[in-house]
Amino acid sequence: MSAQLRSTAQELADVLWREHTVYRERSGGMVIRGEHVRRWISLAPAGGRDEILVRAGRILDGGTTAPARSEAVVPLSAGTDVLAAACRRLLADAAADAVRVTPGGASSGRAHRPGKAAKRRDKQRGDGQRRGKQRRDEGRHTGFSSWVILVCVAGVIALYAYSSAMHG
Repeated sequence: MSAQLRSTAQELADVLWREHTVYRERSGGMVIRGEHVRRWISLAPAGGRDEILVRAGRILDGGTTAPARSEAVVPLSAGTDVLAAACRRLLADAAADAVRVTPGGASSGRAHRPGKAAKRRDKQRGDGQRRGKQRRDEGRHTGFSSWVILVCVAGVIALYAYSSAMHG
């Protein structure tokens, strides 16, 4: 069953996504990850002899996986096309759940902007990016306040040199 499940998972991955990763999970099932679409599919033996449990979910920021939002039992003998159709349906359900869960989602009519907590979390992460937007000052090398400090330090040095020359 394990070899058949692996070959089925590889065929299914090729049908669903161009870019994918297929690996075996600890419980003996197979997982297909589509990083570019931020979704995953799990295939595991079900209670029946010729049945597999198909689960689908989202890949969260940082690469962790969210728990499966939907699952179905599909006969393994049904073929790749039937299995792919079931997976597409489950992936659509997972995507619909993601839209419903998002605060200020598509139904509000305005773009979602991260709040203070999200900005603070992004700043602590230190990756220099804020939810896909580039930092405002990414092109500048030295900010205005840095220039003011440099001018003050240069002034103090010049004043020291002048007073040393006058008293020396």
